[in-house]
Amino acid sequence: METNTNETAATATAALLDSPAAQAAFTTTRTAVKVYGTLTTAAFLAVVAVASTGHMVNPFMWTRAVLLPFIAVLLHRLALSTAGGSRRAYDRLRTITVVFPVAVIGVDLIPGVCPWWYAAMQTLCVLPALRIALTTRDAALRTAFPKPKSR
Repeated sequence: METNTNETAATATAALLDSPAAQAAFTTTRTAVKVYGTLTTAAFLAVVAVASTGHMVNPFMWTRAVLLPFIAVLLHRLALSTAGGSRRAYDRLRTITVVFPVAVIGVDLIPGVCPWWYAAMQTLCVLPALRIALTTRDAALRTAFPKPKSR
């Protein structure tokens, strides 16, 4: 009997993942990941352009400019796994998309770390991650990924 209950719960979750609201949330998330990837790639190209014109680009800016586009790959993989029903990926996506933008903006606000234009560009880049954070906290996905019951 227990197996049947578990199968019913799994089927209910699958049905919730296929709901129009959940599918809309997954589409929004995929779009936000693409926008994030595009913006961070543009930021990288801006750093390359600034450096190639002889202006100062510090190692922090280079490191951040190179690493942030790779975060898009991580977000993409987590978004795909979440859409496939992975509770673990859903939890990670929710956490990363809240902590990551706050950390990026917080570090950029430290005086002398980077020029204002770079901090503004990085802030723009993380806005899609905040959109993902809001989307993953919407009722459609919270319903599709209920918290596990503790024993």
